[in-house]
Amino acid sequence: MKSIYLRRSLTLLISSISLFSLQAQNKLPLTDLSFFQNPGPSWSIEGNVNSGYTDKSVLTEIPGTGILANLSDDSHRGEDIFSKQQFGGMDIELDYLMAPGSNSGIYMQGRYEVQLRDSWGNVLPTSADNGGIYERWNDSLPEKHKGYDGHSPRQNVSRAPGTWQHMKISFQAPRFNAAGQKTANAIMLRVELNSVLIQENIELSGPTRGAIGKDEVALGPLRLQGDHGSVAFRNIKITPFDSPHPELVNLKYALYKGMYTDEDGYKKVQPNVTGNAELISMNVTPFPPVFLIHFTGLLRIKEPGIYHFGFNISGGRGSLKINGKDVIFLGQGKGWGSGDITLPAGEFPFDIIYSKLVTWDKPVIGVEVSGPGIRTFRISDANVGADHENPILVEAPVNTILRSFSIIDTFMVTHAVNVGSPLDVHYTYDLDKGKIVQVWRGDFLDVSSMWHGRGDGLAHPLGMVLQFGKPEIILEKLVSPEAQWFSDTSGTGFRTKGYIMDETDRPGFRYLIYQNQVNDLIRVSPGGQGIHRVISMEKPVDHIYLKLATASTIEMISDGIYLLDDKTYYIKIDENLKVKPIIRDVNGYKEIIIPFNQAISYSILF
Repeated sequence: MKSIYLRRSLTLLISSISLFSLQAQNKLPLTDLSFFQNPGPSWSIEGNVNSGYTDKSVLTEIPGTGILANLSDDSHRGEDIFSKQQFGGMDIELDYLMAPGSNSGIYMQGRYEVQLRDSWGNVLPTSADNGGIYERWNDSLPEKHKGYDGHSPRQNVSRAPGTWQHMKISFQAPRFNAAGQKTANAIMLRVELNSVLIQENIELSGPTRGAIGKDEVALGPLRLQGDHGSVAFRNIKITPFDSPHPELVNLKYALYKGMYTDEDGYKKVQPNVTGNAELISMNVTPFPPVFLIHFTGLLRIKEPGIYHFGFNISGGRGSLKINGKDVIFLGQGKGWGSGDITLPAGEFPFDIIYSKLVTWDKPVIGVEVSGPGIRTFRISDANVGADHENPILVEAPVNTILRSFSIIDTFMVTHAVNVGSPLDVHYTYDLDKGKIVQVWRGDFLDVSSMWHGRGDGLAHPLGMVLQFGKPEIILEKLVSPEAQWFSDTSGTGFRTKGYIMDETDRPGFRYLIYQNQVNDLIRVSPGGQGIHRVISMEKPVDHIYLKLATASTIEMISDGIYLLDDKTYYIKIDENLKVKPIIRDVNGYKEIIIPFNQAISYSILF
């Protein structure tokens, strides 16, 4: 089971270079609290934590290391915790687990809060919900306007309380001149929640409400809120970005009209146009259909280290050299590439050649660079092309069905039925196997690759996705609970009978197996907490088992409630069930199966 976000990137260069992956990340060991200054008694280091999804603010601890836990409730209110180290621009990536009803936050520089909150099932999130950038506050304004400049997440992709959630924040600190005057506001460059982009390029006019000060500074502590309910953190990775950017100086260009398939062929002729440039750009001069352009200059490096370059062109070939060394070469048909070079401080010759060979293609060139303490930034203009037209998105303001292909893990589902709900909880059903293959929370579908051009038939979920592994039949005759489960339909007589719609356009699926009709009724749970399923046979069949899930871990929380895949989602079996589930080990995974006596009802909560 994997959590995946499959939205297509709009830009070739950006899709090849991640804001979060280029720098060496510093993972906090969390063996003690030494990273933090004067932590209060509510904070501790633990080996594990547990919380259900119903009891408010209840979080139990298990001794060990690796998890930073905060116990806070109405009777024992916790405190915020601050790092000893001061940070400017930084990326932070972490997992967090919230008790039901809890409210926390991540404050960059102690001043700019990205909200953490139990926002499970909230269809219309605000800036106070999970992933929101909290509002600023002014007591002198009228009551309804005291709070301002908050930013809601694009969609609510929060998981259930008691499960681990994942967040990435890319923060650019405010900038100041030598006199200490602010020259640029702080910016939340990106916030990703559970692998979904929910905030992008949000400029912050000042500290948010609850900041440690109304002033703005170049450096400040990382602050985790701990006074509004229990919360735990793990896998905290911090990448500071405070080093000065490399600069291009004395940049010049030379344009050669005509087709140059040999990289050195242009050296035999004089350029048609020459000039100076402020940055690498396709706007320096008008271009013929085919040409070669040669940029030269000096790259000024202020911080020694390994520098990573990304290079993007269209319709031809190109190369990037630094200090006489080949860093990236793009042959015809290869639109982008990347490369590394180790440089000391100083100035080094910088050399780019772009030979456009395809007459009908738009001329495109893009260059990006990152280095020690330097976030990826562009040293060319923004004219780097796009890999397809504007995305084609399908919403689900009412119960909605869309048939498509789907990729589940590495397997193609050719008879997928995507079912959308106005409660922002959706699922995909495999008609070939009678299995729910994925569920997700948030927006419905991106069908760009399905409907753009000739298309490939694939629809991609837009929200926080849980996939349930290889598509397989979920009902099986077993001679014993330990017997092998077969993933295909051989010997079962499986035959799909499609689905029928109810009065609100919700499908009920039907199929034949073992000479028996199965009715599979799936509905969104109350409050949008997940999906509820009732699966039944017309007549009982001996030795039939239902596979509820395959997962890396399965923990029993209480009778009939299980937490799966390292605290990612719950399975809740309805209370009237008289038989007990069986948890078994199969090929390094856990399976939960249950004897099937005509009907079983259960929920997947996530």
